[in-house]
Amino acid sequence: MKYNIILASNSPRRRELLAGLDLEFEVKVLDGIDESYPDMPRQLVAQYIAGKKADAYLATLNELDLVITADTVVIVDNDILGKPNDEQEAKAMLRRISGRSHKVVTGVCLLTPDARREFSVSTDVTFKPLTDEEIDYYVEHYHPLDKAGAYGIQEWIGYVGVTALNGSYFNVMGFPVQRIYSELMKMSGEDND
Repeated sequence: MKYNIILASNSPRRRELLAGLDLEFEVKVLDGIDESYPDMPRQLVAQYIAGKKADAYLATLNELDLVITADTVVIVDNDILGKPNDEQEAKAMLRRISGRSHKVVTGVCLLTPDARREFSVSTDVTFKPLTDEEIDYYVEHYHPLDKAGAYGIQEWIGYVGVTALNGSYFNVMGFPVQRIYSELMKMSGEDND
């Protein structure tokens, strides 16, 4: 890899997944980035925000730096469920996804001083009907406040609740590593396709 990869994320899951690609990288996070978005199709919001995050880094990049930004949203009934503000909101979000399917979209931007690639990956997730006791247990014993849609598929609620998945499991964790790897290889000229 000819680039110095910078992961612009505080997410321990994103760090873990990028590390799984056996690529060297550093984590650098700028505070205060505006994550608002205009009225637009819900499918495009995560990619739009990932692009805004990347733009904040552009002035800080050296010639061989490549920054990776990402944003994940959960879409139910054309509503975006971001990170809940408190436990009550987390429980309300889990009730909304209980017993039905929803869409998880992660937008990603790969940015160097000379090149930019933006894309999003979408996964459909179906949950069984969750009991109030299951929702309460998850919220009390795990940390849903830092996760879009108030859940982590890799945690207890995913083990007991997810009945179907159409798309990338890692995308639901917030980092579609296969697509990111493919795009990184294209940017570095190492793609065999």
